[in-house]
Amino acid sequence: MTRGKAKQLRSVIELATVSLDDQTASTVPELYPGWDPSKPYTAGDRVRYGGVLYKCLQAHTAQETWTPTASPSLWAQVLGETLSEWTQPDSTNPYMKGDKVIFNGQIYVSVIDNNVWSPSAYPAGWEAANE
Repeated sequence: MTRGKAKQLRSVIELATVSLDDQTASTVPELYPGWDPSKPYTAGDRVRYGGVLYKCLQAHTAQETWTPTASPSLWAQVLGETLSEWTQPDSTNPYMKGDKVIFNGQIYVSVIDNNVWSPSAYPAGWEAANE
């Protein structure tokens, strides 16, 4: 494949990723561009930072110190189908029904949308997975 064709294909892939929901996007973070400290972003844009997928919460032009991990008012980690350790979400990136997490060595599935509680803090919001 020529360099020009590869760039063209990359552009098509990036356009297609816009239509993915967060759960699906979380399974293919490598399709998203890396965070750029000088780029303007709009709400809903997704980027990779430190190997993790983030979603832009409000339009802004990035600055060196406004990284996704340092700017929770601008970025939220995309939580979804990718199985990982439970992380305390903010109100901007709650777990949704069907999201799976590992908590204290056990796999749990969220049985509610907008779940911001751990399996121990709100057991009714989680079900132990039979995996």
